[in-house]
Parts: sequence; structure tokens; C-alpha cells
Amino acid sequence: MSIEVKVPVLPESVSDATIATWHKKAGDAVKRDENLVDLETDKVVLEVPAPVDGVLKEIRHDVGDTVNSEQVIAIIEAGAVAAAPAPAAKEAAAPAPAKAEAAKPAAASASTAQLSPAGRRVATEENIDPSKVAGTGRDGRVTKEDLINYGQAASGGKGGGAAAPAPAARPTPGARPEERVPMTRMRAKIAERLMQSKNSIAMLTSFNEVNLAEVVKMRKSLGEQFQKTHGIKLGFMSFFVKATAEALKRHPVVNASVDGNDVIYHGYQDISIAVSTDKGLVTPVLRDVQDMGFADIEQGIADYAKKARDGKLSLDDLQGGTFTITNGGTFGSLLSTPIVNPPQSAILGMHTIKERAIVENGQVIAAPMMYIAISYDHRIIDGKDAVLFLVDIKDQLENPQRMLLGL
Repeated sequence: MSIEVKVPVLPESVSDATIATWHKKAGDAVKRDENLVDLETDKVVLEVPAPVDGVLKEIRHDVGDTVNSEQVIAIIEAGAVAAAPAPAAKEAAAPAPAKAEAAKPAAASASTAQLSPAGRRVATEENIDPSKVAGTGRDGRVTKEDLINYGQAASGGKGGGAAAPAPAARPTPGARPEERVPMTRMRAKIAERLMQSKNSIAMLTSFNEVNLAEVVKMRKSLGEQFQKTHGIKLGFMSFFVKATAEALKRHPVVNASVDGNDVIYHGYQDISIAVSTDKGLVTPVLRDVQDMGFADIEQGIADYAKKARDGKLSLDDLQGGTFTITNGGTFGSLLSTPIVNPPQSAILGMHTIKERAIVENGQVIAAPMMYIAISYDHRIIDGKDAVLFLVDIKDQLENPQRMLLGL
């Protein structure tokens, strides 16, 4: 019985998808729920599992093809068994040396076909057989870096011998190599949305600074007990998320969005948390943060971080959001102007914590300081509202007991 493999139902915000990788080829045996193909959308990479056990009879769309919601992309023969290799192949496995050598280029070619354009260029220039390289990419794929490291080890390590690439294959001194690589679907969508934000929003940014001494003290005194009780570490992010949720309650216009000539006020706080991945920045959503405690927030962030690393974020994880928090401090950023994520109207930017000299009660002391920023849509948020919102967050973080009491 033939079973159709279809593109999953895509949400309205995602028009189509691109075939990124086939993990099986026609004629291969497949098992129910085994991942057959990766589909790259504007937001995430979707895995399409096999609906039944059987044999992949037909692949209807190749890598790079654009497909739509519920379009048939493959056919599986349910219950079928993959054909076993012909017995004669066993006897032909040890032919004359000349024939054995002739088979090698084909194997190398098949391996090369799975590389990225940059990887194929490195393999060609360095005369490397990709089938001999241990892959560190997703699902064991050989990456450009794997090939470069293999080439360096072969040429400089012991026993390199004939495996070392010929000197002529290396770039000559003073060479200025260039590489043209098409944007991924996700990167292209990120670029489009950033330009949309800059061109359609009257964006302005305000700054403040926060003394995190009390937060540091609380984490030091209660962190161990918190972890024992809840099974998760108490980080800085939960303080910022909680303070943001409380401030959004008191400044609802910052939590609003524009729809044509209407302003939509959201009676809940669904906060998007910016997460960096290999494919680009994504913003999974913590929903109903106004009802969450510190442990719930930390667990939610940890779950999203793991899903992002494993490429398991779903479209539902990324839909919606009424406000965004981004933490450039993770990478050492001291100060930046974050860009609003439409249709939201504001975004909070966190930065790195630096011990700086400040004046407190007439005394110069060292304190763990962070610059914070809010970028906002000036069409609906006045400067006063944005500044008061930022001051509200500052006051809560400098007096953490306030957010615990809802003050």
C-alpha cells in the first residue's frame, strides 16, 4: 500500500518551505517516526517523520525545491522490505586492484555531494576525500571546518605521507579569497523583518543603568537552596523577565501593538526571549509570564535554549509575543540599540555586567553595573512612558523584594 508523505500544515505566517536535507534515498527502508527530511522555513527547520514502516519508494522533490503546506513530497510503500544486495555483488567485492581503485572516485563523489558549497570548495582545493573525515555537524555531517582541520592535521601531523594535500593546492601568499553563499531562508527572513522594522516604525531608544548588587547578593545567598528546591539554577534572566512582566502591567502601552489605525492592548504578558542559533536569531515565547514564578521562568528559558541548540524549536514556540528581551551581554556587548520585533512595539536590551565606580551616599564604591536600553515605537509610546517603564525595571532590580511583592 502506497502512503503519501506530505509537508506539515504551515501557519498563515509561513507561506512555504524549502527542502533542506533528505536523510533517506529512494529504495531505503524506513521506520515509523524516523526523520525523513528537513524542511527549512522562514523561522525554523521542520523535521518530517515517516508515517509508517516500509520502503521509501519515491522522492518527488529534491534538495532546494520550494514546497507548500500539505504538498506530497514522497511516497512510502507500507510494509515493504528493502531489496537485499545481489549475491554476485559479494564475489565482485574483491576484483582486480585496478577495478577497486576505480570505485573510489564514485564513493568520494557521493560523499562530496552532501557537502555545503564552501565544503566542496575546500575538499577540491585541498584534495581531501570527505568520506575519510569525521563529521561534527548535525547528524554527523562533514562541515567546512572539519575539512580544514583534517587538511591541517594531514599536512602537519605525523604519518601524513601521501594524504597531505599538494603545496600547489594552498592559497598563495597575498591571495584574497572570496566566497559567495546564498542566504538561508531564515537569514533572508530576518533581514526582511529588520528592514520592515526600520522602515515602518518610528523607533527611538532610551537608556539607563542598573546596580545589580542586590540581585547578585540574593543569588549568592539563596541560589543553592533555590537549585535544591526547584532543580534548576537561579540566573539573572529570571529577574529581568519577572521585572519586565511587572512593569508591563503598570505600563500597558509598552505591551501594546499597532494594527492599521488601531492599537491593541494585550491583557497578558507573552515575552519573547532572543536566542542565538547557528542559523540566526530566533525569539521563542514564554507565555503568560504574569502567572509564572522564578523557577517557571528559568525552566522555560532552559527548555527553549536546549531546543534551539538541538534544532527542535517548533513554529508554535515562535508565534506571538507581546514584548521582547534580548541579552547582548552574553557576547560581551556593553551598549547597543536593539531593534523592535514587529508587530510588537518595544524591546528591552540587556548588556554585560561590569564592575564600575559609582557614588552612593556620598561614597565612591565599586558595583556590578549594567546598561539597559528600551527601543520603542514612538507612534504609540511616548518618551515619558518608555522612560518610566525603564525606571520601573531599574527600581525592581535594585530592590528585588519589590517584584516579589508586586510593588
